[in-house]
Amino acid sequence: MVADSSLDVAALGQRVRDERRRRGFTLEELAAASGVSRSMLSEVERGSRVPTVLVLDRIATGLRTSIARLLREEQSAGRVIVLRRDEQTVARDASGWERRVLSPVLPGVEFEFMRTTIGPGVDAGEFAPHEPGSREYLAVEAGTLRLSLDGDVTDLGTGDSIFYTGDRPHAFANPGRRPCVYYLAMDLASAPGHGDTR
Repeated sequence: MVADSSLDVAALGQRVRDERRRRGFTLEELAAASGVSRSMLSEVERGSRVPTVLVLDRIATGLRTSIARLLREEQSAGRVIVLRRDEQTVARDASGWERRVLSPVLPGVEFEFMRTTIGPGVDAGEFAPHEPGSREYLAVEAGTLRLSLDGDVTDLGTGDSIFYTGDRPHAFANPGRRPCVYYLAMDLASAPGHGDTR
Protein backbone atom coordinates (compact mmCIF):
# COMPACT_ATOMS: atom_id res chain seq x y z
CA MET A 1 0.00 0.00 0.00
CA VAL A 2 1.14 3.52 -0.74
CA ALA A 3 -0.53 6.61 0.69
CA ASP A 4 -0.24 10.23 -0.41
CA SER A 5 1.49 12.75 1.81
CA SER A 6 4.22 10.16 2.45
CA LEU A 7 2.53 7.62 4.68
CA ASP A 8 4.10 7.60 8.12
CA VAL A 9 4.35 3.85 8.76
CA ALA A 10 5.29 4.35 12.41
CA ALA A 11 2.22 6.58 12.96
CA LEU A 12 0.00 4.01 11.23
CA GLY A 13 1.38 1.31 13.51
CA GLN A 14 0.79 3.47 16.58
CA ARG A 15 -2.84 4.15 15.54
CA VAL A 16 -3.45 0.42 14.98
CA ARG A 17 -1.98 -0.38 18.40
CA ASP A 18 -3.93 2.44 20.10
CA GLU A 19 -7.23 1.34 18.51
CA ARG A 20 -6.59 -2.29 19.43
CA ARG A 21 -5.92 -1.39 23.05
CA ARG A 22 -8.80 1.11 23.25
CA ARG A 23 -11.18 -1.56 22.02
CA GLY A 24 -9.81 -4.14 24.44
CA PHE A 25 -8.26 -6.63 21.99
CA THR A 26 -5.09 -8.62 22.58
CA LEU A 27 -2.96 -9.33 19.51
CA GLU A 28 -4.27 -12.91 19.54
CA GLU A 29 -7.90 -11.77 19.67
CA LEU A 30 -7.41 -9.29 16.84
CA ALA A 31 -5.68 -11.97 14.76
CA ALA A 32 -8.70 -14.24 15.25
CA ALA A 33 -11.20 -11.42 14.51
CA SER A 34 -9.37 -10.11 11.43
CA GLY A 35 -7.85 -13.22 9.87
CA VAL A 36 -4.48 -11.44 9.88
CA SER A 37 -1.66 -13.35 11.57
CA ARG A 38 -0.35 -12.24 14.95
CA SER A 39 3.14 -11.82 13.49
CA MET A 40 1.85 -9.56 10.69
CA LEU A 41 -0.16 -7.48 13.19
CA SER A 42 2.92 -7.14 15.39
CA GLU A 43 5.04 -5.98 12.42
CA VAL A 44 2.38 -3.44 11.39
CA GLU A 45 2.14 -2.09 14.94
CA ARG A 46 5.93 -1.75 15.15
CA GLY A 47 5.98 0.12 11.84
CA SER A 48 8.25 -2.45 10.22
CA ARG A 49 5.69 -3.66 7.67
CA VAL A 50 3.37 -1.73 5.34
CA PRO A 51 0.11 -3.68 4.93
CA THR A 52 -1.75 -3.91 1.64
CA VAL A 53 -5.10 -2.12 1.49
CA LEU A 54 -6.90 -5.47 1.84
CA VAL A 55 -4.89 -6.42 4.93
CA LEU A 56 -5.46 -2.98 6.45
CA ASP A 57 -9.18 -3.35 5.74
CA ARG A 58 -9.20 -6.74 7.49
CA ILE A 59 -7.49 -5.19 10.50
CA ALA A 60 -10.00 -2.31 10.55
CA THR A 61 -12.93 -4.73 10.19
CA GLY A 62 -11.56 -6.88 13.02
CA LEU A 63 -11.42 -3.73 15.16
CA ARG A 64 -14.96 -2.79 14.06
CA THR A 65 -13.79 0.46 12.52
CA SER A 66 -12.82 1.93 9.14
CA ILE A 67 -9.54 2.17 7.27
CA ALA A 68 -9.86 5.96 7.52
CA ARG A 69 -9.56 5.82 11.33
CA LEU A 70 -6.30 3.87 10.99
CA LEU A 71 -4.86 6.15 8.30
CA ARG A 72 -5.46 9.54 9.89
CA GLU A 73 -5.94 11.24 13.24
CA GLU A 74 -9.37 12.03 14.60
CA GLN A 75 -10.52 15.60 14.10
CA SER A 76 -12.56 17.61 16.57
CA ALA A 77 -16.23 17.50 15.68
CA GLY A 78 -17.31 20.79 14.15
CA ARG A 79 -20.33 22.06 12.29
CA VAL A 80 -18.24 22.38 9.12
CA ILE A 81 -15.04 20.51 8.20
CA VAL A 82 -13.39 21.10 4.84
CA LEU A 83 -10.91 18.54 3.53
CA ARG A 84 -8.97 20.04 0.64
CA ARG A 85 -7.85 17.58 -2.03
CA ASP A 86 -4.25 17.60 -0.83
CA GLU A 87 -5.42 16.87 2.74
CA GLN A 88 -7.35 13.72 1.79
CA THR A 89 -5.76 10.37 2.49
CA VAL A 90 -5.21 8.23 -0.61
CA ALA A 91 -4.33 4.54 -0.31
CA ARG A 92 -2.97 2.94 -3.48
CA ASP A 93 -2.73 -0.79 -4.00
CA ALA A 94 0.04 -2.19 -6.21
CA SER A 95 -2.51 -4.21 -8.19
CA GLY A 96 -3.82 -1.02 -9.82
CA TRP A 97 -6.48 0.67 -7.75
CA GLU A 98 -6.75 3.54 -5.29
CA ARG A 99 -9.06 4.59 -2.48
CA ARG A 100 -9.41 8.31 -1.67
CA VAL A 101 -11.00 8.99 1.74
CA LEU A 102 -13.30 12.02 1.44
CA SER A 103 -14.71 12.06 4.98
CA PRO A 104 -13.05 13.26 8.19
CA VAL A 105 -12.48 10.91 11.11
CA LEU A 106 -14.76 12.11 13.92
CA PRO A 107 -15.04 11.02 17.56
CA GLY A 108 -17.66 8.32 18.05
CA VAL A 109 -18.55 8.15 14.32
CA GLU A 110 -17.86 5.01 12.29
CA PHE A 111 -18.58 6.34 8.80
CA GLU A 112 -16.40 6.48 5.72
CA PHE A 113 -17.04 8.20 2.39
CA MET A 114 -14.58 7.33 -0.37
CA ARG A 115 -13.86 7.61 -4.08
CA THR A 116 -12.28 4.52 -5.59
CA THR A 117 -10.62 4.14 -8.99
CA ILE A 118 -9.97 0.63 -10.34
CA GLY A 119 -7.87 0.19 -13.48
CA PRO A 120 -9.09 -1.81 -16.51
CA GLY A 121 -9.19 -5.54 -15.84
CA VAL A 122 -8.18 -5.11 -12.18
CA ASP A 123 -9.68 -7.18 -9.37
CA ALA A 124 -9.52 -5.24 -6.08
CA GLY A 125 -10.21 -8.41 -4.10
CA GLU A 126 -12.71 -9.49 -1.49
CA PHE A 127 -13.39 -7.48 1.65
CA ALA A 128 -14.48 -9.11 4.89
CA PRO A 129 -18.00 -8.70 6.28
CA HIS A 130 -18.58 -5.82 8.68
CA GLU A 131 -20.72 -6.01 11.82
CA PRO A 132 -24.45 -6.82 11.41
CA GLY A 133 -26.35 -3.60 10.78
CA SER A 134 -23.57 -2.04 8.66
CA ARG A 135 -24.73 -0.41 5.44
CA GLU A 136 -22.99 0.54 2.21
CA TYR A 137 -24.22 2.87 -0.55
CA LEU A 138 -22.36 2.85 -3.86
CA ALA A 139 -22.66 4.93 -7.05
CA VAL A 140 -20.64 4.44 -10.25
CA GLU A 141 -19.33 7.66 -11.77
CA ALA A 142 -17.60 6.09 -14.80
CA GLY A 143 -16.86 2.69 -16.27
CA THR A 144 -18.08 -0.74 -15.21
CA LEU A 145 -17.96 -2.24 -11.75
CA ARG A 146 -18.44 -5.93 -11.00
CA LEU A 147 -19.72 -6.16 -7.44
CA SER A 148 -19.87 -9.55 -5.76
CA LEU A 149 -21.97 -9.84 -2.59
CA ASP A 150 -21.49 -13.17 -0.87
CA GLY A 151 -20.93 -14.74 -4.31
CA ASP A 152 -23.88 -13.02 -6.07
CA VAL A 153 -22.53 -10.86 -8.92
CA THR A 154 -24.03 -7.57 -10.10
CA ASP A 155 -22.54 -5.54 -12.95
CA LEU A 156 -22.99 -1.78 -12.57
CA GLY A 157 -22.41 0.87 -15.24
CA THR A 158 -22.02 4.64 -15.35
CA GLY A 159 -24.75 6.28 -13.29
CA ASP A 160 -25.92 3.08 -11.56
CA SER A 161 -26.19 2.92 -7.78
CA ILE A 162 -26.78 0.19 -5.23
CA PHE A 163 -27.41 -0.25 -1.52
CA TYR A 164 -26.41 -3.41 0.35
CA THR A 165 -25.88 -4.59 3.87
CA GLY A 166 -22.18 -4.69 4.71
CA ASP A 167 -22.34 -7.82 6.86
CA ARG A 168 -21.38 -10.14 4.01
CA PRO A 169 -18.21 -10.67 1.98
CA HIS A 170 -18.05 -8.10 -0.83
CA ALA A 171 -15.65 -7.90 -3.76
CA PHE A 172 -14.96 -5.26 -6.39
CA ALA A 173 -13.53 -5.71 -9.90
CA ASN A 174 -13.38 -3.79 -13.17
CA PRO A 175 -14.10 -6.12 -16.11
CA GLY A 176 -14.02 -3.22 -18.57
CA ARG A 177 -11.38 -1.63 -20.78
CA ARG A 178 -11.32 1.76 -19.09
CA PRO A 179 -10.92 2.87 -15.49
CA CYS A 180 -13.90 2.49 -13.19
CA VAL A 181 -14.60 5.28 -10.70
CA TYR A 182 -17.15 4.86 -7.95
CA TYR A 183 -18.19 6.50 -4.70
CA LEU A 184 -18.91 4.45 -1.60
CA ALA A 185 -20.48 5.59 1.69
CA MET A 186 -19.98 3.07 4.48
CA ASP A 187 -21.97 3.34 7.73
CA LEU A 188 -20.54 0.82 10.17
CA ALA A 189 -22.65 -0.61 12.97
CA SER A 190 -21.15 -0.41 16.40
CA ALA A 191 -20.68 -3.77 18.04
CA PRO A 192 -20.79 -4.30 21.81
CA GLY A 193 -17.98 -5.90 23.70
CA HIS A 194 -14.19 -5.68 23.88
CA GLY A 195 -14.38 -2.49 25.92
CA ASP A 196 -15.33 -0.20 23.04
CA THR A 197 -15.44 3.23 24.64
CA ARG A 198 -17.07 5.01 21.72
